[in-house]
Amino acid sequence: MLSVFTMTFVLFILAGLIVMGIGIYNGLVRLKNQVQRAWANIDVILKQRFDEIPQLIQVIEQYANYEAGLIQKIAEARSHYGQSKTVDEKIQASNEMSMALKGIFAIGEAYPELKANQQFLQLQSRVSQLEGMIADRRESYNEAVTNFNTRIEQFPDVFAARILNYQAQSLYQVSEAEKVAPSLKMNLPKFGQGA
Repeated sequence: MLSVFTMTFVLFILAGLIVMGIGIYNGLVRLKNQVQRAWANIDVILKQRFDEIPQLIQVIEQYANYEAGLIQKIAEARSHYGQSKTVDEKIQASNEMSMALKGIFAIGEAYPELKANQQFLQLQSRVSQLEGMIADRRESYNEAVTNFNTRIEQFPDVFAARILNYQAQSLYQVSEAEKVAPSLKMNLPKFGQGA
């Protein structure tokens, strides 16, 4: 028969394991929720940016109606975002939109009449502000994802993460195409000489 000391020791160990398990579980849940909250903060700004796009397109079409290819890219990126179900798909759509917007702002440089349009300047400023906010929130999101990914790989948390089926999350990185500035040396006809 087990002694009182042995039974107390076993109960103490079991209680310690239960407390540790609860702590691990709660820590993982907290980190998962931080990742979700950080993404939700980005998602709000992305939606605001995508909501500005139709107005921007209308203004551009008034001045540069022969830039159909660029306008089509914006429309496709906006559509991709609306159809996106996962964070990775939304990140891809956001990167597509960022590239298309760089082209739009390059058009603004190529067309003095468009660059002088007050509505275009306001929309350009608003979208640029939103881009800056996205960049700031991307940093917070990536920090939350890094903390989560690190934690689910550490011992002993890795066992709880597997039981909970927690998977590593993708960082929100700038695409390689976004790192390249758009060319302002576009072969554009002069304003008023439509294609």
